[in-house]
Amino acid sequence: MDIKELNIKDSKIILKQGDITELNTDVIVNAANAQLIMGGGVAGAIRRKGGPAIQEDCNKIGGTFVGGAVITTGGNLKAKHVIHAVGPRMGEGDEDNKLKNATLNSLKLMDEHQLKSIAFPAISTGIFGFPIDRCAKIMIMTAKEYLSMDTQIEVVIFCLYSKSDFEVFEKELK
Repeated sequence: MDIKELNIKDSKIILKQGDITELNTDVIVNAANAQLIMGGGVAGAIRRKGGPAIQEDCNKIGGTFVGGAVITTGGNLKAKHVIHAVGPRMGEGDEDNKLKNATLNSLKLMDEHQLKSIAFPAISTGIFGFPIDRCAKIMIMTAKEYLSMDTQIEVVIFCLYSKSDFEVFEKELK
């Protein structure tokens, strides 16, 4: 497994290639839709491994806005919690800002719940069609800015499933 990291104040950003559902972090992030219905892609993998409790929590919450984030149980996952961050669909307008907000709101939830480690997938790059290079630039920049402020977050992981996605994030982190 390729791993790269960058230290920022008392925190670090780590890049990993692999399966986000296998990570032993406080939180993994689900690239969610606004209805919080866990279908395919990352959400489907999280639902299958985490069990029905995660979708049940989502159903109680009911939904959130594009750029928003909500927190649920991690069910049977190694991660204690799942943050469902709603990224933009390509073509809906103001996509960069919405992706930044989805990342930022996830990090803010971490601080609200005193959680220390989080793993993000490349939000919106699957069926939502967001370009991976723009995603890497926005998500890494947002994490760097957030970690340079007062936070108790220790580790932000970007977990990329494919080698090609990992390489795009690696290039952006340098």
